[in-house]
Amino acid sequence: MRLSSLLILFLMVTLAFPKSAPAQSSGEFEIARAKYRGGGDWYNDPSALENLISFTKSNVPIQIADSYTDISLGSADLHSYPFVFLTGHGNIALTSTEARNVREYLQNGGFLYIDDDYGLDEYIRPAMKEVFPDEEFIEIPFNHPIYDQIYTFENGLPKIHEHDGKPPQGFGIFYEGRLVVFFSYESNLGDGWADSDVHNTPQSLRQKALQMGTNILVYALTSN
Repeated sequence: MRLSSLLILFLMVTLAFPKSAPAQSSGEFEIARAKYRGGGDWYNDPSALENLISFTKSNVPIQIADSYTDISLGSADLHSYPFVFLTGHGNIALTSTEARNVREYLQNGGFLYIDDDYGLDEYIRPAMKEVFPDEEFIEIPFNHPIYDQIYTFENGLPKIHEHDGKPPQGFGIFYEGRLVVFFSYESNLGDGWADSDVHNTPQSLRQKALQMGTNILVYALTSN
């Protein structure tokens, strides 16, 4: 972890919050997990996000609420959260109203992190096409700040869970030059965040998953 990053981060989070989501009276960021239709298990690994929050708060001077909220993609309340996490194994379906709501959320400063928990990739790509019809997922280069926000990952995403023997990849969608969607593929960070007895992930890999998750979370809360 870089000391200079922590000092800069402390100044950033004490001076300003993202424009997309005012903090509540407690002065804490509140984050959310996406609920979606289509049959995919958006609700899996309920301990994952709370463990990421706990790890981040223990290692970074940033105020985040201890718990998260489950929020539907079509809800107006989506706009109250600067960071939304979406995961699952299966199908995701969006109505035109939901797609428009997600698009407006992202255009107004929100950030969506999608973690493919195996099987989501083939569904999330067309879903995001409905959100941004003219945009494509592009692979994020290893020198992007998201890989060096607090912890350094010179080779990009760590490989947490083995599925098809493919290398992990990080993809993104940009709006007006700003990274608004980050999608981790063949990495499965969320499994590494979950309680250790859920997937029996080695502690060394859990540490990498939590560190990379911290990078993503801090990037989202301070760069938008």
